[in-house]
Amino acid sequence: MNRFYYSPLPNNLKIAESKIDGHGIFAMDNLDKGLDLGSSHIKVPMIYGYVRTPLGGFVNHSENNNCELFIKENWDDYIIFNIITTKKIKKDQEILLNYDN
Repeated sequence: MNRFYYSPLPNNLKIAESKIDGHGIFAMDNLDKGLDLGSSHIKVPMIYGYVRTPLGGFVNHSENNNCELFIKENWDDYIIFNIITTKKIKKDQEILLNYDN
């Protein structure tokens, strides 16, 4: 894989209409627990806030979440948050975070 090639989402995820709110992120294959789905938010000090990737921009909230955020990288006030699965996720199931955690 060429690290300079940008793909808005991993090959195993897609954006589709959500019953929760507008559009969401959905699994295109069965996903194992503990799978790193990629970067969702990046804290960039120069802009005094966070940049959301397509993954972070379309992931919906649920108290019955199947994923959570973790800090992938943290250096000099730059922070990269990734999403990791906390349960097995079936094909066509929506990827969900609990925004309160």
